Amino acid sequence: MSTAYDAVPGTCRPKEQTMTAARRVMARCDELAQISALRGADGKAQGILRAYLTEEHRRHNALAGRWMQEAGMTTWQDAAGNQCGRIEGRTPGLPALMLASHLDTVPHAGRYDGILGVLTAIETVRSLAPQADQLPFALEVAAFADEEGTRFGATLLGSRAMAGTWDPQWWELADEQGITMAEAFEDFGLDPCRIGEAARAREDLVGYLEAHIEQGPYLEEAGRPLGIVSSIAGARRFRVSIHGEARHAGGTPYARRQDALIGASQAVLEIERIGIEKQAIATVGQMSTHPGAVNVVPGRADFSVDLRAETDTLRDAAWGAMESAITGFCADRGLQLQVEEIHAAPTVFCAEPLVAAIAAGITEAGDPEPMRLFSRAGHDAMAMAEITGIGMLFTRCHDGISHHPDESVTEADVASTLQALQHAVLSLAAGRGGDQP
Repeated sequence: MSTAYDAVPGTCRPKEQTMTAARRVMARCDELAQISALRGADGKAQGILRAYLTEEHRRHNALAGRWMQEAGMTTWQDAAGNQCGRIEGRTPGLPALMLASHLDTVPHAGRYDGILGVLTAIETVRSLAPQADQLPFALEVAAFADEEGTRFGATLLGSRAMAGTWDPQWWELADEQGITMAEAFEDFGLDPCRIGEAARAREDLVGYLEAHIEQGPYLEEAGRPLGIVSSIAGARRFRVSIHGEARHAGGTPYARRQDALIGASQAVLEIERIGIEKQAIATVGQMSTHPGAVNVVPGRADFSVDLRAETDTLRDAAWGAMESAITGFCADRGLQLQVEEIHAAPTVFCAEPLVAAIAAGITEAGDPEPMRLFSRAGHDAMAMAEITGIGMLFTRCHDGISHHPDESVTEADVASTLQALQHAVLSLAAGRGGDQP
């Protein structure tokens, strides 16, 4: 799907070869969309789903590997199932600038989340390949195998393996069919005992760049095709239970009720109110009641909270206010509150040299005052920040729709992304004492 936009004032027209590359990226996004576990009786894709360590994973790696080779790279699949490619710089064996994103999806996904970043990375290397022997670093592309966590629940598996932060407890995670991560590795032809071989050392890399659709409406609202990511919001996630007393719905007067769902409902409203007030992003995405009968006052309500903000300080202050408010009205109603934190990730800030390179790239693509914004969604760059400096570029996505079949970018914006990425690489090369090819 494509959408027409007015050009940003001063936007330069991409070179024809860049437009050709952009058309190739769009066509390849469509081609990858046909690799899906969701298929109709006629065998045709009925929505997009590619999960970790599946036949779809095997097929998209093979396709991406072929495209990497066509762009001039040597290729390999690493010990975590990530598809990788590399082209040497002026001297073989130099540390690499990595360009990467992911090829796995959520169920019923769009065709650009993650995929656009991998394909624009391949095209960037293709465009620079004739001059690669002048670069003061190698170029690598990584198509991460699992960012979304669709199959086993844990996220950023591919990039965490590459960053050396794989958690051995993940081996026991099981999918809906009861297949454990360890079993899935072996079924895929990977050896769980060799997962450490996927890890890269700090000295292997000079930096990490990731292009990604914005997954929000802010670039579109500002009329800009591209933006610079300043940071990636850290998230905290909680499992909350409110306990009351299950009693007969007809026979229990209001004054005697300890309705856990009423408490949970009030909690959801307070979470939204405080999130808006504190400039945090708070979401209750799951809720269930027990015993769950139509004629029983709920004795327990369980719900999730996902909390993010531009800084950890803002996020943590918001949670403190939320927990205090929920505790207060639970006490007033004779309800008991239980909170379990099930995930915590700090905010990750992009490295200024890489931010400056991306800014130079966006300026080269025609926007003299690049817009900065923080990423409210998580990305593989968060994991890679453990071992190298990161930079991210956002591409405008129509209406901010993502994780949905209606994800949409334009060919012109993809061409601008390619221009910006290529110039960012050359800016980094110049900054490391190299001459721009």
